[in-house]
Amino acid sequence: MNNSFYDTLNKNFNYALELYQKILTHEEIIRMLNEGNTLQKQIAAIKLNSITCENDADALIKNLTGQDGKVREVVAFRLNEFLQKQELHKFFLKRQNYNIFLDAIVDINGNICRNTISAISNLKIYPDFCNYFCSALVDLTNKLISIVEKFDFQDGKYKVNKEVFKLYWCLETLSIFTNCVNFDILKEILLKSKDIEEYTIREKTAKILSNIICDEDLSLIKKQLKKDSNYYVRRF
Repeated sequence: MNNSFYDTLNKNFNYALELYQKILTHEEIIRMLNEGNTLQKQIAAIKLNSITCENDADALIKNLTGQDGKVREVVAFRLNEFLQKQELHKFFLKRQNYNIFLDAIVDINGNICRNTISAISNLKIYPDFCNYFCSALVDLTNKLISIVEKFDFQDGKYKVNKEVFKLYWCLETLSIFTNCVNFDILKEILLKSKDIEEYTIREKTAKILSNIICDEDLSLIKKQLKKDSNYYVRRF
């Protein structure tokens, strides 16, 4: 690597350090979230101390998707922090946000998925959120199952891994929101997901079954998964 690369690297590092150490007003932080470059948005999300209105929440959430991974990851982490506080929930309860949450739970970065799921689990107490979000979640889950169940898991293609990864996180989210999904709809999903070759999908199927009251059909599936060849599936 030539000297210009290291010069640029040092320049960026020094700028990041300077920006991080700089005292910024709340308004400046929100402006950076709305208008800044990748580095500015990343640091703004880190330095955001409070959510005071819907505009603040919007500035944060709009960076949860469609941005550089460094930005998305810190935004998901901060979102999880803010949504632990019930008094802030009111600023995030807009339907356009629910679609962003749905995209974020199937991000390519598992840390973003995990933090987003943890964050929105705090919104289970709101019927409008549950009805809208869970309906969209069920649709996405069924769409992914219809794709994944046709895969040949021996071919090792990246597409296989990507779609399985998304389905894995959809089922993980469903395990949190089982009480918000119609039993028959959930049962239909589980009857399909139990047969998918990829063990991580069966693992999440078993996890969901451990969280609900099963009828005769699902009780049988639960017993079958208890005898699965994979330990991570059997443990539930």
